[in-house]
Amino acid sequence: MDKTQYSELSGTAPEERISEDHHTSDYEADFDESVTELTHRARAPNGRAHSNARSGSVNGLKRHLSEWAESSSRKDAAHEEGEEYEQLLDPNLPDEETIELHRIDSASLASFDDETGSKAGEENSPYEEVRAAVRNYDEDLPCNTLRAWTIGLTLVLVGASMNTLFSLRQPSIGLGSLIAQIIAWPLGRAWAKVMPERQINIFGLRCDLNPGPFNIKEHSIIVVMASVSFSVAYATDILLAQLVFYKQNFGILFQLVLTVSTQSLGYGIAGMMRKFLVYPASMIWPGNLVAVALMNAMYEKHQAPDPSIIGGSMPRYRWFGLVTLASAIYYFIPGYFMQSLSVFAFATWIAPQNPVVNQLFGGTTGLSLLPITFDWTQIAGYVGSPLMFPWHAIANTTIGVVIFYIILSTSFHYTGVWYAQFLPMSDSSTYDNTGARYDVSRILTPEFTLDEEAYKGYSPVFISTTFALSYGLSFAAITALIVYTFIHHSKTIWAQYRNSTNEKPDIHMKLMQKYREAPSWWYFSLFAIVLVLAFVSVLAYPTNLTWWAFLLAVGISFAFSLPIGIIQAVTNHQIGLNVLTEFVYGYIQPGRPLALMLFKTYGYITMSQALSFVSDLKFGHYMKIPPRTMFMAQVVATTVSCFIQIAVLNFALGNIEGICDLTQPQRFTCPGGRVFFSASVIWGLIGPARVFSPGEIYSGLLVFFIIGAIAPIIFWFAARRWPKSPAKYLMAPLIFGGAGSIPPATPLNYLSWGIVGYVFQYLVKKRHFRWWSRLNYLTSAGLDLGLALGTLVIFFIFTLNEIEAPRWWGNNVVSGTLDYQGKAVQVVLPPGETFGPEAW
Repeated sequence: MDKTQYSELSGTAPEERISEDHHTSDYEADFDESVTELTHRARAPNGRAHSNARSGSVNGLKRHLSEWAESSSRKDAAHEEGEEYEQLLDPNLPDEETIELHRIDSASLASFDDETGSKAGEENSPYEEVRAAVRNYDEDLPCNTLRAWTIGLTLVLVGASMNTLFSLRQPSIGLGSLIAQIIAWPLGRAWAKVMPERQINIFGLRCDLNPGPFNIKEHSIIVVMASVSFSVAYATDILLAQLVFYKQNFGILFQLVLTVSTQSLGYGIAGMMRKFLVYPASMIWPGNLVAVALMNAMYEKHQAPDPSIIGGSMPRYRWFGLVTLASAIYYFIPGYFMQSLSVFAFATWIAPQNPVVNQLFGGTTGLSLLPITFDWTQIAGYVGSPLMFPWHAIANTTIGVVIFYIILSTSFHYTGVWYAQFLPMSDSSTYDNTGARYDVSRILTPEFTLDEEAYKGYSPVFISTTFALSYGLSFAAITALIVYTFIHHSKTIWAQYRNSTNEKPDIHMKLMQKYREAPSWWYFSLFAIVLVLAFVSVLAYPTNLTWWAFLLAVGISFAFSLPIGIIQAVTNHQIGLNVLTEFVYGYIQPGRPLALMLFKTYGYITMSQALSFVSDLKFGHYMKIPPRTMFMAQVVATTVSCFIQIAVLNFALGNIEGICDLTQPQRFTCPGGRVFFSASVIWGLIGPARVFSPGEIYSGLLVFFIIGAIAPIIFWFAARRWPKSPAKYLMAPLIFGGAGSIPPATPLNYLSWGIVGYVFQYLVKKRHFRWWSRLNYLTSAGLDLGLALGTLVIFFIFTLNEIEAPRWWGNNVVSGTLDYQGKAVQVVLPPGETFGPEAW
């Protein structure tokens, strides 16, 4: 059967289904936050379709998707009988409700055609989780509409500008694409009700001002535009380090060219990878399944109110609005009127000048052994809302924080490891051998490279205990993820990769064949244009990055995109290249801090952006969005967001007094830029050979590479030896890398996040599942959006007009502590004395 016939047959849905969908997209329907209206179909062993009532129940599917989106796996067919499979699950998920990724062998896959589909009732994906979340039919709905572009670009403007501004705060907060997905729904409905039904001319094109009811494809385009634009460009941290800390300014044109090139270079790689990472059914991209299921649920039929739960008798969007309003109003208390509620470290108020008390109980530069906060910023700022993560991920991350950042940090710090008695417990700054901030100007040449003689006459670099441990944990996370992926997913990855090269098109690929594909030359042309821009940013300015080193960085991104993309498409885990790129460049061309930052960005973010774009392409594939429309939406939104982010960054640097100072009253301390600057000093200016090589101060951290490789093997053996013990829930990559935002985050952020996550994602989910399935995610989105709105009001009304917060005990008690001042150090040397090695 040829492609046309496949498309024609597969794209024809049963008549009653189409009529039902037209009925259920009626505007009287309320938003169904849970995806419990979706039906989970499973195939019986004999090939006949049957309805799995338990797996497809109202209370099961959201759990299945959220758990599987974080850790999905399937054992090989040869091991199906007589052997328990090790799968990381939420501890409160009953074993009988587990759903696994069912991979069919080559023979079964080859027979998964129209004949088999007709036997099963209708053709569907060969993968059970995809069947549970993604519709196996397409509807002819307009998506490339004026309404979608207007709402999408408006949200790009709002989201990109707010996230850029908020990224300068500590803790930073951010709006995700879920917020855009929720906000776009009432905006689209309002447009459909208010706008007249007529056509207008825009640049000679005839556009429908109101193309009819707001539909799921328009909504999907808006979400894609938000997805590619809401994340703050990695390049902004380069610019902060350059402008604020190195006092080097190449001008606005350099900023724009650098940001556009780093954000968009990955499109070319994404276009080349479509054949391997988007088209095959075996490349599932589990992170998309929850988003797809949620999107479909928003257009499913009305779910009746549930008066038995709090908020269950009101429409979901009313609940969302009330939570948003309450969150915005409440933030004025910890954010303005009583700021001590944000970091409620009362022990430091009792002994504000005791360094040990401030180190142990402080929430700013301490370990926060009593993690108390009444500020959603501290809970969700660095990690994201704990209401969005499955409990097993929260538990593993919290275990890592307690073991390494509480127990091990305390042990190392108070035994003098790395000269810790002369340094703070937890911050992201670099220090010299007098305990002062490292003065990079003393070891820089006029060309912004390392002056080795000046370095030998000044000081080696020192960092806080948690900062040093964070590098060791990043080493461990790399090897742990590689070994963990090999142990748990290697067979699945290899089998699905083999399927991806020879499998027939599944139902979703067949449905997409009726749309014109975005030609490869579009991606190649964009790649060539952006590559030229990248060369301009690297070579037209004194960055000290050579042309061949730049090409090496791009080559690293390209070489790793496919293998890491396959791992992410199957397991939802991405192996980061940031530490690898720092290692490579730090050894081949040490002494060039700006060049190191550029090399890391082009070598790491190019791949990361490429896989992000590929993930969005798979989302569009599932939602049946025409590929050419997807291409335009992604490229336009990404480019526009770059200009917005640079404009907001320069506005903030020019209008916020004391910005990037550690004691800035509104906490605009530039945490990301500060960490980036410190990393550039360690890896770029001084170089890893002088920091981590054998015999150097921090050489012991290299043992974490070995620890990270061994830990997954130990957990695997423990789970097999004691299959009913908690060992089966341990996930080494999360234990080592889950708290990757420390620093600039602190243990307070992660511990409070873990406590709230335990309440909602374990207790509430287990005991009040009907409330959780109906309102949990809307509550999360409302808290995030309300916090953002409250922060904006305080910023524009009070900060820009230089209106200070009330001066009273509730605001002043924090500023008098060593924790807040960043001076909680046990031993302060008198002038003229130094610590550390005698030679370096």
